[in-house]
Amino acid sequence: MTSRLPAKARIIPAEPEQYGLGRSLTATILRLSRHAAALCFLSAAVFIAMTAMEFFYFRQLSGGLPSLDIRYLGFTPDQGMAWLTALGRRGGEIVLVWHYLTFDLFFPALLSVTLVSLILATGRRLQGFRRLPGQMQSILALILVLPYTLADYAQNLAVARLLSDFLSANPDSLAFASALIVTKFALLAVPVIVIAAFWLAGQKRQA
Repeated sequence: MTSRLPAKARIIPAEPEQYGLGRSLTATILRLSRHAAALCFLSAAVFIAMTAMEFFYFRQLSGGLPSLDIRYLGFTPDQGMAWLTALGRRGGEIVLVWHYLTFDLFFPALLSVTLVSLILATGRRLQGFRRLPGQMQSILALILVLPYTLADYAQNLAVARLLSDFLSANPDSLAFASALIVTKFALLAVPVIVIAAFWLAGQKRQA
């Protein structure tokens, strides 16, 4: 009499954890396109609040001089020192707390997420972009946006250091902060131009 052994269950190799995490991250990034309108509204609201603080509060503290991080063409060391001197220690602390440690602490991240969502939303209106694998779409969006994000936070750190320690303000540190500000705006223009190009191409395709 022969005994029947239980059939061995088919063993499926466990999926490497990083692949699962990668797919989950890709799916999360791709889902941002569904919330593009809400993210745009939130980014605009925060930007309006920051702009109001700049024109109605910070410029009173600095005697009408614009803050360094909105001078998209940069500034000379003398111009940077004039702004710091006009603010004084009290004004510098106020700008540091109410701008760099509040709004501008999370605004670059919020704007970056918004830009990624818009790249995906406008890109998916184009047949060529839609044919790309989802992972490639998310990587492309991140490549276009992340350089701006890093430059913005680096610039924030540079200016925040000047405000927190006036003794660190010298021609080299001021020139470095100015270069970061120019770089930030130049890198921000890249995803904005891509989004505009995607949108225009989508409009032409629908026409």
